[in-house]
Amino acid sequence: MATLPIDIAHLLAGGLVLMSFLMIYQDRLSALLDVFTAHAVVLAASVAWQAHLQGDTFHLYLTALIALAFKGAVIPMALARIVRRLGIHREVETVVGTVPTMLAGIGLAALSIVLMMRLTAGADPLAREDLAFALTVVLLGLLMMVTRRNAVSQVVGFMSLENGLILAAAGARGMPLVVEIAVAFSILIAFIVIGVFLFRIRERFDTVDLAALDEVRGDRA
Repeated sequence: MATLPIDIAHLLAGGLVLMSFLMIYQDRLSALLDVFTAHAVVLAASVAWQAHLQGDTFHLYLTALIALAFKGAVIPMALARIVRRLGIHREVETVVGTVPTMLAGIGLAALSIVLMMRLTAGADPLAREDLAFALTVVLLGLLMMVTRRNAVSQVVGFMSLENGLILAAAGARGMPLVVEIAVAFSILIAFIVIGVFLFRIRERFDTVDLAALDEVRGDRA
């Protein structure tokens, strides 16, 4: 396989990692949702390019379309509407500072690359680096979930984590269409449940800050 197509695939996968770091860096919900939208667009482009390289005529192209439609449009707009309707505080509240979080993210990225390079030493060059990037995106999504107090930002972290799983599946020669559709519907159902959950939290406690919920539960003095 020619070098340029592989380089483009790695560039798109690396762009997804960059978007994950940008999400960790954001301190306002509106900017976070904008970056998440860009995250989904880059994912869709990466999966579509993988479909082109692998000669896939349907499955991966459909995956790219689902990612672009749901995560690039429907979910960000719905989350923005939830933020407006609930009157959620527009700043992203963090457990630790941005600088320590970014340093931790860099460490996770380095760990992912070293680990995957060793585990996939004999794998296809196209899949090898993309799997390393995908693991980085997954770990950065987990990092975002554990370092954010606001429930909406944790939802975005979960969605970005799932983007990493899609990238890994695409790089590893795709996944069956039935699995792709099941993932899409599970995301949609989870999103509906999360929306109801946020509204109920807001109605009951007048906040979606998880630290405040800890106080109600008695975890803090």
